[in-house]
Amino acid sequence: MTFDQLDFTTYCIGALSERLKLSQPTVFRMLKDSDILGSYIVPSYEVLHTYSPEYIADDLVSLMKERGVIQ
Repeated sequence: MTFDQLDFTTYCIGALSERLKLSQPTVFRMLKDSDILGSYIVPSYEVLHTYSPEYIADDLVSLMKERGVIQ
């Protein structure tokens, strides 16, 4: 993982933490345990980091719902 990918990952965790009203460690565990972190966020960095914060949060919330991580 590059520094830019790591920076973006922490940004995504922070954005989701605010959107979902959950702690950042909780969001990290949810993303890691569901493999959204390793199979989506990191590999898709080149495309995802070009989108707005709102789009990224919406996209990740939708994926979390699709994978049954949240209701």
